[in-house]
Amino acid sequence: MTSASTEPEQPTMSDLRFLALSGSLRRGSHNTGLLHALKALAPAGVTVEVHEGLGELPYFNQDREEVPPAAVEDLRARVREADGLIIATPEYNSAIPGVLMNALDWLSRPSGDSSLRGRPTAILGASPSQFGTARGQLVLRQILHRVQAPVVAHPEVTVFRSHQRFDADGTFLADEFTESLLKELLAELVRLAELTPARADRVPA
Repeated sequence: MTSASTEPEQPTMSDLRFLALSGSLRRGSHNTGLLHALKALAPAGVTVEVHEGLGELPYFNQDREEVPPAAVEDLRARVREADGLIIATPEYNSAIPGVLMNALDWLSRPSGDSSLRGRPTAILGASPSQFGTARGQLVLRQILHRVQAPVVAHPEVTVFRSHQRFDADGTFLADEFTESLLKELLAELVRLAELTPARADRVPA
């Protein structure tokens, strides 16, 4: 995790809604727990919706693009309705989990109507290892760059030794340093959303 030298400024834009996706299907996932911790830290006027349904998506198949499965249509709609995305990823084999890659494949298609293009995105992750999820996040950044989703550059929230920061059911154990990083990450996502022109596919609340 990178250090947070100062307390981040509070976001100034109100009524922002962010969709948070966890790349882990595991009960008690530290990454899903990290998203719930971020949701709890959101300031007034900012809503974080944690979506845990990536396991319901079928494998991406271009033959099914003309009539996408209902779970795909639902996820695409949730992404389009949001002002931005928050993605928490574990690190599998120095990359991201297949379930997350599958979701990104569906969301980036069809190529002329990607749900991800232009969507402000923040990424973070947690791992029991000494190195956090730095390598997995690098892969994720490359994918998001390829699909033209603007990504928050700093802070890099790569929570290491995560088993010391969560209890058995994945609930975050209050940690002042990690909380400061989560608040800063969310503040930077709000700033990025403020700088991003309103999209034509944004559905009014």
